[in-house]
Amino acid sequence: SCDATQLCNCSSMGLDFIPPGLTAKITVLILAHNRIKHIRSQDLQQAVNLRALLLQSNKISSIDMDSFHSLRKLELLDLSNNSLAHLSPVWFGHLVSLQHLHLQGNSYRDLGESSPFSSLRNLSSLHLGNPWFSRIRQGNFEGIAVLDKLWIDGGNLSQYEPGSLKSIKKVNHMIINIKSINVFSAIVRDLLHSVTWLEVRDIAFSIPAEVQLLRVMSSSFAKKISFKQTLLTDATVPEIVSILEDMPKLVEVEMTDCRLLGTGRWEVQIQANQSQTLRVLTIEKLSIEEFYLFTDLQVVEGLLSLLTKVTVENTKVFLVPCSLSKHLQSLEYLDLSANLLGDQSLEHSACQGGWPSLQTLNLSQNSLSDLEMTGKSLSHLRNLTLLDISQNNFGEMPDVCEWPKNLKYLNLSSTQIPKVTTCIPPTLEVLDISANTLREFGLQLPFLKELYLAKNQLKTLPGAAPIPNLVAMSVRRNKLNSFSREEFESFKKMKLLDASDNNFICSCEFLSFIHHQAGIAQVLVGWPDKYICDSPLAVRGAQVGAVHLSLMECHRSLVVVLICALVFLVILVLVVVGYKYHAVWYLRMTWAWLQAKRKPKRAPPKDICYDAFVSYSENDSDWVENIMVRELEQACPPFRLCLHKRDFVPGKWIVDNIIDSIERSHKTLFVLSEHFVQSEWCKYELDFSHFRLFDENNDAAILVLLEPIQSKTIPKRFCKLRKIMNTKTYLEWPLDEEQQAMFWFNLKIALKS
Repeated sequence: SCDATQLCNCSSMGLDFIPPGLTAKITVLILAHNRIKHIRSQDLQQAVNLRALLLQSNKISSIDMDSFHSLRKLELLDLSNNSLAHLSPVWFGHLVSLQHLHLQGNSYRDLGESSPFSSLRNLSSLHLGNPWFSRIRQGNFEGIAVLDKLWIDGGNLSQYEPGSLKSIKKVNHMIINIKSINVFSAIVRDLLHSVTWLEVRDIAFSIPAEVQLLRVMSSSFAKKISFKQTLLTDATVPEIVSILEDMPKLVEVEMTDCRLLGTGRWEVQIQANQSQTLRVLTIEKLSIEEFYLFTDLQVVEGLLSLLTKVTVENTKVFLVPCSLSKHLQSLEYLDLSANLLGDQSLEHSACQGGWPSLQTLNLSQNSLSDLEMTGKSLSHLRNLTLLDISQNNFGEMPDVCEWPKNLKYLNLSSTQIPKVTTCIPPTLEVLDISANTLREFGLQLPFLKELYLAKNQLKTLPGAAPIPNLVAMSVRRNKLNSFSREEFESFKKMKLLDASDNNFICSCEFLSFIHHQAGIAQVLVGWPDKYICDSPLAVRGAQVGAVHLSLMECHRSLVVVLICALVFLVILVLVVVGYKYHAVWYLRMTWAWLQAKRKPKRAPPKDICYDAFVSYSENDSDWVENIMVRELEQACPPFRLCLHKRDFVPGKWIVDNIIDSIERSHKTLFVLSEHFVQSEWCKYELDFSHFRLFDENNDAAILVLLEPIQSKTIPKRFCKLRKIMNTKTYLEWPLDEEQQAMFWFNLKIALKS
């Protein structure tokens, strides 16, 4: 289970214990998702160079005191999602190099009377807590001075002794999952000056009186506050905004997967001084059930003028009030992707005087449909250089559009555009028009440096002359099959061309031409790495060398056609040969033989019902039914004959009828004639007799020649039947009436034998 780097992956192997034989060579040991219950002293004794030990998702409930004593180089220990009911400081006493410790998802209720982590001087990240974790005591974190990340999963944490976390002087990222406002307030009080980024999860701010307990946060030195899976209401939002605005060093506020119960009609006016430090606001997937009733946010307009970066993504925004846009005087970056903005609402949101400093605008995945109107609505944004309007449904592109005069980057990918026109602004340096239905591209874009045309239907490259400054171009996943000299004569500045996943007819000559004539430094054609040419190009990022392409590699279509034709000819030859040498008959006989072999060699005496089964041609039925049957069945004693017309079971498969009739008869009587040889069903009856009678080497077959017939007339495939006719006596029907009495006498003797 170990690779060359001595990483040993034994996860999900159903292990009940740590496997023996671990050596000092192992650096990473993964034992996750097994059934280990106990870690013994000797289990890890020899793994002295272990850097990472992953034991998550087992059933570990006990650990010997000295189990980890030899792991002085261990940097990562994951014991999460096990059954540890307590934590012992002795376990971690010798882990002097440990940096990451994961203890969440166990069953301990507290951390003990003292600190389990006092000897972990190099600890960088600590994750602890579980659904039963309910108490934190003073001294539980003694020995920890600095942490990069502290994650406390305390959904049911109800007891927190003040000062328990004060020993930690600095925490870069604190994640706390907690439901009790009182406990949360006490923890924040201890970490006012030590946490840089505070992330709050799964907490409900629904009662104004409880939110007052968080007023202590206004003195926090945190630079970033994140709320995830948090509940807010119209009654508590004003107090929270006021607290955040008062935080002296707060730069960024983030809300992800939160819920707001209300419509923005806040009962208490927000009384706060505008933050002089807050610059970034991110709201993602904010759920507002009655979003269509939301107000215009006039009460917070005065607090937003210093924001430089705002993201409101996937939050069902259908309008940004014009007055709010005008207050965003310092805004440089605005992301409104995955919302409900339409053409009319965008015109109102980007009104004159709104977003005066905006440089980057993301409107992807909205409800825009009029490209001309979209450009016109944004044309007054003189500082806008980057615009992303991808994944909208524009369709046909007009001939003339109005755009911001300094626009450099435009993303029109996945917008259902069938053809590009001069609507595209000539000032662009980067254009992404991927994943549309373009068949050609011929715009005059003198400043363009990067062009992305992937996932279209291009059959030829864009002309080089209209885009002389192009440095990089992607035409992957189109319908290109070759490059010509004319297509590359003007690409003097091209450094990267991605043409992978096309329909190239592989030719090293044209790639060499690209390099030597056009000066391109790197070309991605998407062939396998072995299909490379004698030029310093790159194929899928690999420096190329010499290669000889095979016929299959260079003429794949021709080879496929030849293979199909060859297969057809082989099938045709097999059919002709099979017909000539009776292959169908042999297949039929194989199936009949398998059917017959299922049954016993001979039927029990009690199952014998007939003296003889009569096999004859329908053309001979007059003689059989009117002469032979009358003579034999009216004899004294009478013979019992089985005839297919009279005695076959209706509805039963005819093959089964034949086999059963032969098996239930003492003899099989063949009435041979020219008609018999030509009869298909007579052949079947001969076939089954061939298997069931002649293979048993007995005399159960009686041959009656109704008319003279040569043995060679019988099909050659019935070799044993032909042999019997050549070596044994058979009865021949005489035309002379005087001799017929002797014929009947001999036939009756044969039937009785």
